[in-house]
Amino acid sequence: MSLEWSDLAGALALLLVIEGLLPFANPAGMKRTLARVAALGERELRIAGFATMLVGLVLLFFVRA
Repeated sequence: MSLEWSDLAGALALLLVIEGLLPFANPAGMKRTLARVAALGERELRIAGFATMLVGLVLLFFVRA
C-alpha cells in the first residue's frame, strides 16, 4: 500500500475542518480553553502534545492496518 500526495492533502484538509469546528460552534468556549492552555507550563504542554501524537499514531496504525 502506497501513500499518495492526495492522501496527505486530504488528511490536512480534514484536520483543518476538525480544528475549525470548536471555534465555529462555541467561540467563547474556545477562548476560555485557550486561556487555560496558555496558563499551563511547558512541561505539561509537552506531555499533552506527546500524548496526542501517540494517540494519533495508534489510530493511524489501526486505520491503515
